[in-house]
Amino acid sequence: MHQFRHTVLRAALLAGASFSLAAVAHAQTDAETATPAAPAAGESEGIVVTGIRASLASAAKVKRDSVLIVDSISAEDVGKLPDVSIADSLARLPGVTAQRLEGRDQRLSIRGLGPDFSTTLLNGREQVTVGDNRGVEYDQYPSEFFQNVNVYKSADAALIAAGISGTVDLRMLRPLDKNDRILAVSLRGQMNGMDKLNPDGERYGYRASATYVDQFADDTLGLSLGFAASQTPSQNERFNAWGYPTDADGNLIIGGAKPYVQSNLLKRYGMVGTLEWQPSDNFHSTFDVLASHFEEEQRLRGIEFPLVWGTDVGVSDVTVENGFVTGATFSNVYGVQRNDYNKRKADTISLGWNNDIRLNDRLKLNVDASWSRAKRTDFLLETYSGTGYLRSGVSDTVRVERQSNGLFSIVPTLDYTDTNVISLTDPNGWGYNGTTAVVQAGFLNRPKFIDDMKSFRANLVGDISGSIFSNWEVGGNYSRRKKTSAYTSYFLCPTGGTDCTIANGTPGSAPVPQEALLGKNVSLDYLGVPAMLTLDPLYLYNNVLDAVYDNRPSSLVRDNVVKEDVFTGYAKMTLDGDLGGKPLKGAIGVQVIHTRQASTGTISNFSNGVVTVVPASGKESFTNFLPSAQFSVELEPGFFVKMGAAQTMVRPRMDQERINQEYNFNLANVGLGSDPQYSPFSSNGGNIALRPYQSTNIDLSIEKYFPGGGYVSLAGYFKNLTDFVDPNNNIAYDFSDVLASLPADIRNQIIADGSYIGLLKAPANTGKGTIMGAEGTVSLPFKAFSETLDGFGIFASGSYTHSEVKYGSNPTDVVTLPGLSKWVASGTAYYEKSGFQARVSYRYRSSFLGEVAGLSAAPTFRTAKAEGILDAQIGYEFQSGPLTGLSILLQGKNLTDQPFVTYQNGDKRQVIDYQRYGRDYYLGLTYKF
Repeated sequence: MHQFRHTVLRAALLAGASFSLAAVAHAQTDAETATPAAPAAGESEGIVVTGIRASLASAAKVKRDSVLIVDSISAEDVGKLPDVSIADSLARLPGVTAQRLEGRDQRLSIRGLGPDFSTTLLNGREQVTVGDNRGVEYDQYPSEFFQNVNVYKSADAALIAAGISGTVDLRMLRPLDKNDRILAVSLRGQMNGMDKLNPDGERYGYRASATYVDQFADDTLGLSLGFAASQTPSQNERFNAWGYPTDADGNLIIGGAKPYVQSNLLKRYGMVGTLEWQPSDNFHSTFDVLASHFEEEQRLRGIEFPLVWGTDVGVSDVTVENGFVTGATFSNVYGVQRNDYNKRKADTISLGWNNDIRLNDRLKLNVDASWSRAKRTDFLLETYSGTGYLRSGVSDTVRVERQSNGLFSIVPTLDYTDTNVISLTDPNGWGYNGTTAVVQAGFLNRPKFIDDMKSFRANLVGDISGSIFSNWEVGGNYSRRKKTSAYTSYFLCPTGGTDCTIANGTPGSAPVPQEALLGKNVSLDYLGVPAMLTLDPLYLYNNVLDAVYDNRPSSLVRDNVVKEDVFTGYAKMTLDGDLGGKPLKGAIGVQVIHTRQASTGTISNFSNGVVTVVPASGKESFTNFLPSAQFSVELEPGFFVKMGAAQTMVRPRMDQERINQEYNFNLANVGLGSDPQYSPFSSNGGNIALRPYQSTNIDLSIEKYFPGGGYVSLAGYFKNLTDFVDPNNNIAYDFSDVLASLPADIRNQIIADGSYIGLLKAPANTGKGTIMGAEGTVSLPFKAFSETLDGFGIFASGSYTHSEVKYGSNPTDVVTLPGLSKWVASGTAYYEKSGFQARVSYRYRSSFLGEVAGLSAAPTFRTAKAEGILDAQIGYEFQSGPLTGLSILLQGKNLTDQPFVTYQNGDKRQVIDYQRYGRDYYLGLTYKF
């Protein structure tokens, strides 16, 4: 029989690989979870509940037993979270939403606050990120590696590095929790509903994983290992509008457009391991390691159309509805063809060693040491082509009309595939190096980020008898975080000159080489452009274009290092007793946090055509006190009231703490008077003296758990925010020190009118506000109503959030918080019995302020349209016979084909971004030995 199983497994895996073009997928194995669920009422102890029902029961147990207000997701099996990714699963929890980037759920918002206001832990340890700042991009963590994920929404003194909005704790499997050896392998194939949009893109992908768990030395030594590999393609039909100025009649009209088709391919390889040793009840040691490497390639092709904001563009045949131009013909348009290529490489490693030591019957010591490091490098390549340098070639006439979905159709008359007309050039003469024009036929950004954190923690826990207090705990944590940001960029121009300038011999254009043609031209027919010239941007970069270092003042002062040394001490008392005959649990405590933060970087000065860059450094230290208290009272069996009150904080974005400043001098402002906003001097940068955001939180949760399984809960919360960071803060600054570098006549004019007082832009803690909301959850197995409904159930949640935040610089305007959707809802209906499983999930979020990539990949914020996303899956696990241990799964994601849409000025007609990703389909096979 054993040999037969191996033969069947091999055949099944080969069949799956053949069906999905070598597709492989994540592990979905054993039905045990980190916290085994108790059998539901009426079920025999011998019946094993598996899959989603076991996952929901385990998550409910975590929620019920916790004094903190927490929501949880648990693996349905070893290495099998309920969804394609961690972020997908977390987005189904009450008050949690995910923002899609490149078609994947990557960033989380909790209770109306964006990813920068929460903290992500791995096995209780704060983690670094491959992102630009603190917010974790969950792509860096393969979901196969985690047994459960907890989202803490209230704070505790022992919860180090808690966020204002919440704390996400990713928990790996513990091998000694398992009773026997486990070996599981899984393969899954992926197909996008849209065919690949670029000829050098991919439509099919795969995911593979293997999990091994075993125990040795009389079950005192445990080992778990996990490996995962994936190749995930995605497609993206993109439209971007430059903006909507008003025409001569006061009607809003599109300023320009930048449509693309984009093909992405994400490759990720990961490994996780845990060694657990418990030779006696007095000693327990656990060592964890997680390593992940991913590479993402993006191929983007499209045409930028300067319309009403173009130079000498004519407008005719205009149609208008309610003050908005819905159709127009634009003449004298010089389109800029784009053949771009982006590549990101990122490596993450995390090590942690935890030791629990019982010193005597009443005293325990815990010591934990950890290190995590993330390194990311980007290669962001843009190449341009058109009809001639600086509008010297043939112009185009374009008809633009607004469609019912908010997109604009763009129908040109020029053939953008004709190499007799199209050349490699700077069609509109946009290139400028800070002092003179350059022939910018392309541009290259090469940023690099390294995020490193080392932590050491120790705490003592002592038991108390004869009191309502059950134990006391004191501890301390030290962490050092260092984030290095380095930027390099280059102008790309036709070969023949020395510095990309016409004056030094650079030609205005270069012919398109035949070797760069891919053979099949890309179509933008979803907007009305039949085809565009499709080139290999890497060939152009390596063989055709010269790269000249970008030494603009704004480019020279981007490199920086931010360091944070954080010393945290805490003490708390744990309650476990009765209150009026009712079971009471809780804790009261306080954290004392001393921070030393420092930054090194550069400051630039640009005046009279001369750029000066000087090194700069700064440091700051401060101390915060964070008290907390939380209580849980069981008023009736299974009926809990939980309350929490705490002062919490979260640190600003790391790029806001940088010392860098970019000084600018605008000659056109000389003589405009002494008002600082019209001064010729200005500066823009960070602020090393920034303090953390502060929040005073009150939380209340009412939870009812049913004997037959399931629960309902209703929670409310209030957050009073202070020291809120205003990223656009300006202060008056005396620029007298740089007057000496100016010509005498200009210097004397500035002194005479007092305009040497200009504006220095640097973030400051000038804001304050409130956030309040409510969230409800229902988890019901229908067996509680009737035995005939055994296997059916629902899990649903909804939340409402209201916020009011104002900056000190403009106290009359209410700020829209990034990531805040007022209304969020999700629901899952499922059936699972006798190995068969089916479920449908839907999630909705109202409009919100989303962070997207702006100019040169810099983050920018725009209002995102409300969206609803439908996912579904069906599967079967063989529970008897020769195929026992084999399961199959079919999944569909984004079945509503919901686009991601942003708009501006609160006007949904003013669409800025429109991105359609298509549907994704997955077919998987899993075998558990």
